[in-house]
Amino acid sequence: MFIESPKAEVAKTQEETYNFLNDLSNFRQLMPDNIDKFEVLSENRFLFALKGMPEIVLEKKEESPYNKLVLGAASDKLPFTLTADIIELSTEKSEVTLSFNGEFNAMMAMMIKTPITNFIKTLSTNLAKV
Repeated sequence: MFIESPKAEVAKTQEETYNFLNDLSNFRQLMPDNIDKFEVLSENRFLFALKGMPEIVLEKKEESPYNKLVLGAASDKLPFTLTADIIELSTEKSEVTLSFNGEFNAMMAMMIKTPITNFIKTLSTNLAKV
């Protein structure tokens, strides 16, 4: 299952945007209002839970300074990645596209598609506001 967010225009340079996302504690600012728990576990891992949903631990899987950051599920039960592709628009602006990619059976994909779509849309919208 592949889901892509609308492009978020960020009033930061490509490097500043990358550094913001690379500091996992900043994801707290991007989370939806219905966040129930958020905890940075290490420099490379954080845990979050939305109300009524199980806790999810994300960890850095791949880093390409200033261009791309890939986070992935720390558990093999729900294998997925969340990728931020960062493009420089000008000296003071960048653009971020978030994409979710996961391997799920048809039933699971049907159940989580709408919540995941809404979740990455919220991350993208909140990123444009920072």
